[in-house]
Amino acid sequence: MPRPAPGSFLNEEFRCRFGSLPYRLYTPKGSTLRRMPLIVMLHGCSQTASDFAIGTGMNGLADELGFLVLYPQQSTGANFARCWNWHNPDNQVRGRGEPALIAALTRHVAKLGRANPGRIYIAGLSAGGAAASIIGAAYPDLYVAIGVHSGVPRGNIRSLSAAIAAMRGRHESGSSERLPRQLPTIVFHGDKDRVVHPSNADGFLRNIERSGAGPLIARSHSGTAAGGRAYTRRVYGNLRGETLLEDWSVHGSGHGWSGGHAGGTHTDPAGPSASREMVRFFLSHRR
Repeated sequence: MPRPAPGSFLNEEFRCRFGSLPYRLYTPKGSTLRRMPLIVMLHGCSQTASDFAIGTGMNGLADELGFLVLYPQQSTGANFARCWNWHNPDNQVRGRGEPALIAALTRHVAKLGRANPGRIYIAGLSAGGAAASIIGAAYPDLYVAIGVHSGVPRGNIRSLSAAIAAMRGRHESGSSERLPRQLPTIVFHGDKDRVVHPSNADGFLRNIERSGAGPLIARSHSGTAAGGRAYTRRVYGNLRGETLLEDWSVHGSGHGWSGGHAGGTHTDPAGPSASREMVRFFLSHRR
C-alpha cells in the first residue's frame, strides 16, 4: 500500500486479534521521501479523533515540523462516553486489551506511513493521558516518550471507584516497590482543574524517583503565555544530563488542553501551547 498523500487526513478502521478501532491519520505536507516521526494522540472522554485534532492543532504543527499524527478513536460500544478504560486491569498490561490494540494500530500506521521506528511517541488528555502513560510503560520498545495532559499517573488503580478517587485527589498510600525505568515524560496540568485534581501531576515525579533513576537535578522557570496564563515549568534530569520529566503547571487553568483552539472541546486557548511544547520534547528524544 502506498504512503498516504501529503496533506491527507485518513479516516479508517483498524482490525486485529485484539479488536477493532476507528482512527484518523494525518500525513503532513511536503516531501514523501524521508522517514518521519509519529505521534499518537489519545483523546479525552466525550471527544472524537476529529475534535481532538482541531482542539490540539497538531496537524498544523505536523505541517510545520514534519511528523505523522495518529488519532485512535474510542468506540461508544467500548465506552458509552468514549473514555479509554484505563482503570480496568485488562487494559493495563502488555499483550491485552486497549494497550495491545493501540500498539498494534501504531505499528500498522508506522508501516503504512513509513515512520521512523526510533521516533514514535504517545500523548493524551485526561482519560487519554492516563491511557498514554500505561501504554507507553507497557511498550517501551515501541514508544520513546510520553505526554500527559490533565491525567492520572500510572499506579495501582484497578477499579472505576479507585479511578474516581484518584481523579478527586484522594490517593492511597503508594507502594515503595521499585519501578522499571520510566520513559521520558512531559506533563501539563491546570492548577484549577476540578475534574482531575492537580495533585496527580506529582505522581509522575514519584514514579521516576521509584525507578532508581538516581539523584535528580531540578530547575524551574516561570512565565506568562501570550494568551495571558501564567505557568511554572519544572524540569528534572539525571546526572548524565538526560531530561526525564517536564512538569508544566498552568495557573488559573481548568480541565482543558493548554493553548488549544476554541474550535475543539476541552481547550484553554489562553495557556502556553501544550502541543508545541510536547512536540519539542518528543523530537528531542530518539531511540
